[in-house]
Amino acid sequence: MKEINYQKWNVITGWIVFAISLVTYTLTLEPTVSFWDCGEYISTAVKLEVGHPPGAPLFQMLGAFFAMFSLSDNHVAHMVNFMSGLASAFTILFMFWSLTNLIKRIAIKNKALDNNKTIAILGSAAVGSLTYTFSDSFWFSAVEAEVYAMSSFLMALLFWLGLKWEKSFGEPRNNRWLLLISLIIGLSFGVHILSLLVIPSLVFLYLNHYYSHYTVKTFIIANLIAIGILAFVFKFLFPYTLLFFSASELFFINNLGLPFNTGTIIAGIVIVLGFYFGLKHTRKNKLYLGNTILLSVLFVMIGFSCWIMLPIRANANTIINENNPSSARELLAYYNREQYGDANIFYDTYYSEKYNRASALDENGEVIMIDVKPKYEKDEKAGKYIIVNDYKKAQQKTSDLHKGLIPRMVVPGLEQNYKMIAGIPKDSQSKPTMFQNLKFMAEYQFGYMYFRYLFWNFVGKQNDLQGNMDPLNGNWITGIDFIDQTLVGPQKNLPRNAKKNKGRNVYFGIPFLLGLIGLMFQYAKDKRNFYNLLLFFAFTGFAIIFYTNPKPFEPRERDYAIVGSFYIFAMWVGFGVYAIIDKINQYKRNKAIAIGITILCLLASPILMATQNWDDHDRSNRYTAYFNAKAYLDSCDQNAILFTIGDNDTFPLWYLQEVEKYRTDIKIVNSSLLATDWYIDQMKRKAYESDPIPSQLTHKQYRHGSLDVAYHMGQVKDRWNLEDFMTWISSNDKRTYIEISEGKFEKFYPTNKLNLKVNKEMVLANGTVKAKDAHEIVDTISLDVDERGLTKNRILMLDILANNQWKHPIYFTGGSNANEEYIWLKDYLQLDGLAYKLVPIKTEDKYGILGMGRIDSELLYDRVKDWTFGHRGKDFYLDVESRKNSITYRNTISRLVEALINERKFDKAEEMLDLSFHKMPIEDYENYGVCLGFPEQYYLINKPEKARKAANILIKVFQEQLLYYSKFNSKDLSYLFSDIQTQFQMYQTIKIDIDKYDTDEDYKNKVAQAFESHIEMFETLFE
Repeated sequence: MKEINYQKWNVITGWIVFAISLVTYTLTLEPTVSFWDCGEYISTAVKLEVGHPPGAPLFQMLGAFFAMFSLSDNHVAHMVNFMSGLASAFTILFMFWSLTNLIKRIAIKNKALDNNKTIAILGSAAVGSLTYTFSDSFWFSAVEAEVYAMSSFLMALLFWLGLKWEKSFGEPRNNRWLLLISLIIGLSFGVHILSLLVIPSLVFLYLNHYYSHYTVKTFIIANLIAIGILAFVFKFLFPYTLLFFSASELFFINNLGLPFNTGTIIAGIVIVLGFYFGLKHTRKNKLYLGNTILLSVLFVMIGFSCWIMLPIRANANTIINENNPSSARELLAYYNREQYGDANIFYDTYYSEKYNRASALDENGEVIMIDVKPKYEKDEKAGKYIIVNDYKKAQQKTSDLHKGLIPRMVVPGLEQNYKMIAGIPKDSQSKPTMFQNLKFMAEYQFGYMYFRYLFWNFVGKQNDLQGNMDPLNGNWITGIDFIDQTLVGPQKNLPRNAKKNKGRNVYFGIPFLLGLIGLMFQYAKDKRNFYNLLLFFAFTGFAIIFYTNPKPFEPRERDYAIVGSFYIFAMWVGFGVYAIIDKINQYKRNKAIAIGITILCLLASPILMATQNWDDHDRSNRYTAYFNAKAYLDSCDQNAILFTIGDNDTFPLWYLQEVEKYRTDIKIVNSSLLATDWYIDQMKRKAYESDPIPSQLTHKQYRHGSLDVAYHMGQVKDRWNLEDFMTWISSNDKRTYIEISEGKFEKFYPTNKLNLKVNKEMVLANGTVKAKDAHEIVDTISLDVDERGLTKNRILMLDILANNQWKHPIYFTGGSNANEEYIWLKDYLQLDGLAYKLVPIKTEDKYGILGMGRIDSELLYDRVKDWTFGHRGKDFYLDVESRKNSITYRNTISRLVEALINERKFDKAEEMLDLSFHKMPIEDYENYGVCLGFPEQYYLINKPEKARKAANILIKVFQEQLLYYSKFNSKDLSYLFSDIQTQFQMYQTIKIDIDKYDTDEDYKNKVAQAFESHIEMFETLFE
């Protein structure tokens, strides 16, 4: 075939693959906000605000552009989600063209390109590209507003540009491709640094052209060069550029007394002049290599100049302004993620240090004190940057007793998880050995947190539940029973919730086998380009795992972070298809063979994956995160203060306020972020209709390095009024401080027993308490705060409580059982929907978090009636987060029903029970523990038929689960003992309710006999 025809069909086929991908992602896009970081990304994109470090300014600016095409405010999220879908489709396009480029090199090594080879090349590339299109992890990121889809696009674009650059070697002005690559590398800083991991492969594309043969020595040097250039860009160029701006700003303002930002401007001018004269000099003296290097660095810096958006918007004091990177110094701290602390992946402290905290000593036996990072702030009056923290010799240097090389087990709170995985005795207090350390890294980090994800994408996936190294959830499977039985246990008698879980996707390992074939084929036929892909694969997989040091167990699965390596494996799938065609062509050459093998592989890999994965990646009708956020806000009265805790009860709420302008009268206060001075500053400003938080503490009192902790000394036994307590905390009197080390003072408090006065007139006037409940209002609320100490965020929560004077209703989203998240007021809460309102009526917390707070049945009934449960009249995929959140909805309704029954309002109780039963079917929403009340509550309102229906559903679930467990061997049964015990306890609860309330003796006997028969299955286990 002529080259021109090949190129035409290469372009056409590429766009066809692109179209398939784009249609797929568009049809399966989430129509609104998703859980986790998506709410934050959409909010900060639409209004160009500042998100969490290390930032994504390019993503935000592009998101703002796409949001311009929204038809209305509630369509904005869909358009930003579409941006991810479009970026993902372009990823597939450039993947296809990269694949045809690489496969073609093998195809034409010995013979000219003909029709047969053209079909084989295009068909193989299509199979590989579409396999990645429908892969689990990549598809997940393609339909939501997260940075990983765009980061994947930039990786694919960079690699394709690298191949174009390589092809142009020897041509005039070929380095124009290098400059474009440099620009894209710079822009990558504005999305996610994952894209930079392509750099080593790009370096080898260049080195391969100029070195026809590698010796061991030159190969090692080449790798060091590739890694060195990556380190230069990632760890030197950008950080030290920011450091230069920071140092210049400090020098010109603090030393020369010039106005703020002068140093930044001068630093910018110096850099521009440096490039100007450098380029002029290299061009004049024909220093071509130097000129090219300078131009490349210049284009990288032009690319990451998109970061200028962050300080510009931070200085505008946007509503969301995380870390407030308003100056060069703060921008550097933002880039370095200083908020999250320091971690050294090569030499650090093990968890075992907590058993023997020893300080490093000098030669005189004195404790060595080291400096911490100084924190600069603008002092507008002085016209200087001042250091606000006591950073000189502020921290004891720890000894090396519990330190080690490449430490993997470093978090004390996860000690038992580390020990379980590494095989360390539970009561051991010793530092882990290097063998145990490497065992943990190999088995958990590389085995469980990498290869398990790889097999998810190309072999099969057990379900959508998060795995904790147990045989029941989150594992990879093949779909071949005898293999899966070895991997995860019996495959016969699987319960319905296992078989019907939409995340159960089986590919029989076919894509993985094709990838292995392709890997070996490319290695045999084209070792140099194989190594390029291998570097890409390793850096976007193993290197990320090593660098991020995953902990057991993460809040959610982290497969989305390593999709770059899956991209390469999918390319090897394409090579595998070509390898099969090439092998058969050795015996018989025929176009029909190439077409037939391509069709067969399309069916066996991407089409199989599409049919398996569609149902659990189709978010097209899912509004659960949106509903969840709206229900939280609707739980609050006007002008309320709402304390939130984590991502999922904060970011979607930000989205509703920032984008859809919904309930902007509510002040959302994230208790975790309240530990930072910049966030407190923002909370003390008015935002839309919400007032500043009531607070008496000034910035100087809570700024970085001040009031980080206050210690309880227990000097006073009497209770203090909260106002007096805050007067003590806010006092600058030296008597309110304690010396914790030589010359170092911290705040202390003499009592942890406090009283909060109640303003009865105020709580009745603003509706915090209804008039009918006025007789229950207490005069004073007693609270016992932490008897060890208070961190800054808890002090600020007490500050808000003391200064609010009951003017604003205060709410908590819940989700935590920790007393401090409720300001130690769990006995004074009222469940008003999804959120808990602080009320001056005592209701003892007897049943834990699921029974916390009193119930106002009239108010709660009206709010629950307004719930949509994320439904828009169509079926949708209930992901694991949606199912988790249903626990809160179900429990709220159950408690409402209990209150209505106690009030003899049986019609309303039945209505609420039916609502919960039909809107959240037991089989679909699972979490059976919160469904156990259905039978009893239906019996109590004299609806035995409905009670039996609910009981039968639950009994069937428990029976299926127990039958499945009974097929495990004795060793696995011991491991699953607690799960089996839980199933029997829930089963027994239903049986007891039937015995207690049902009047049908035959039915009661039938249930009892079935229960006994299931106990008999595990006689040996319970002996």
